Amino acid sequence: MLVSVCYSNMHSIKLTKENLVELVQMKELQHDNLLPFLGACTDDHKICYVVQYCSRGSLQDMLSDYSKKLDWSFKFSFVMDIVKGMTHLQKSFVKFHEKLTSNVCMLDNRWVVKITGFGLKKFRSLPKFDETTDDYYRDLLWTAPEILRSNDQQSSSPAGNVFSFGIICHEIVFRKYPYQDSGLSAKDIIQRVMHSADGIFRPAMSPHKSPSVSPSMLELIQLCWHENPANRPTFENISKVLLKLNKTNVNIVDNMLEKLEKYANDLEKIVEQRTEELVGEKKKTDLLLNSMLPPFVAEELKAGRRIEPKMYQSATVYFSDIVGFTTLSSQSTPMQIVDLLNDLYGAFDDTISRHNVYKVETIGDSYMVVSGLPQVTERHVVEICNMALDLLGIVKTFKIRHRPEMTLMLRIGIHSGPCAAGIVGHTMPRYCLFGDTVNTASRIESTGQALKIHMSTAARDQLLQFPGYVIELRGPTELKGKGKMVTYWLVRKKATTDELE
Repeated sequence: MLVSVCYSNMHSIKLTKENLVELVQMKELQHDNLLPFLGACTDDHKICYVVQYCSRGSLQDMLSDYSKKLDWSFKFSFVMDIVKGMTHLQKSFVKFHEKLTSNVCMLDNRWVVKITGFGLKKFRSLPKFDETTDDYYRDLLWTAPEILRSNDQQSSSPAGNVFSFGIICHEIVFRKYPYQDSGLSAKDIIQRVMHSADGIFRPAMSPHKSPSVSPSMLELIQLCWHENPANRPTFENISKVLLKLNKTNVNIVDNMLEKLEKYANDLEKIVEQRTEELVGEKKKTDLLLNSMLPPFVAEELKAGRRIEPKMYQSATVYFSDIVGFTTLSSQSTPMQIVDLLNDLYGAFDDTISRHNVYKVETIGDSYMVVSGLPQVTERHVVEICNMALDLLGIVKTFKIRHRPEMTLMLRIGIHSGPCAAGIVGHTMPRYCLFGDTVNTASRIESTGQALKIHMSTAARDQLLQFPGYVIELRGPTELKGKGKMVTYWLVRKKATTDELE
């Protein structure tokens, strides 16, 4: 059996004979609509009591969950369960419930209401809120006016329980929190309820919002919260009235089973809707993952398979950055730089999608792209060179929002050679490239010039296999950590006449 452990904020309790007798009586108090008391712990700083667990939570929680469809059969069942439980409770040694609210009416897995929160006053927590808070007054919304006017607002009476029941019935019928339509604060509501000289103040009745409810039921609710406690019916009389209202004379359990079937159908619709939403979110996740990793790598990771590092014999690596970016950053706000990079790399991303390349990463103003891996192609140098020419064309016409008169000075470096690639990291996996080819490509870029495409000899030799490009010799170039290397400028395609400046 699953249980709920209810802890008290009291630090200690003195077990008197009276308390022990009450514990025994509580254990013996059994009814289908009262939550069974199972035991208590009286150790200092660990004071608690144990009751049966109710999987569907409180009635208040259920009523506020509008995704659950509750027709009158369900509502009537809840009302009858409370009446039966309170009838038995008031005949017992407890006499009355000190704090009857929809929050102490629990629902088990069979949709049966079980009342809790009665008896064991010595074990229960001290008031959670002080009188200066709105929460304190919100806790009193079910309390009868005569109790509110007394010196002990935390107590009640048999007639006070009937008043509280009337408020709960209103919650059940209209599925609204007490006094929800009043537009007043909880404190103002309590003041209005207490001072009847200003007129009787109760939750608003809206029969048109619940047409399935009998007018007799609404009259019963109003009778339950009558200003004069003597004019309120007893729970036994309430039970008789409710039985007359149940004209169908159908067993409530059978009726509930029928409604449960309808509820199950509603759940199926909700599950179907949630499934569609889940599929939509999965597509978004897949798109995001595919933008971070090569598609085949993303699929392998989603399948839970390990991605082994792989060596590629030939690939072409592209690096670019913006000359003078540090100076531009110092003269701009952070948001202006964010907008600049977002606009620029958005245009770059659209362009590279038309080429057989993979964007490895962007760090600040640095942009790194590769071709030839993870999708192997013999035309990798062509793909990178065509892409580089396109990106250079974009930069020449690109307008910086906050500096429209300024031209971005893009510097590009290209190198071809063997390269290793693999997944690094678990929390945020990245597809990374390793090897001398990557380092050389970075050096080629850093020793280049603005608005020019700088190529290594290896990249130039591979590109010569594909006629149609104008390449100029730059000559020996000092590369950090590499010494001197003969490098070249990629000028244009022979089919075009727009030479690089």
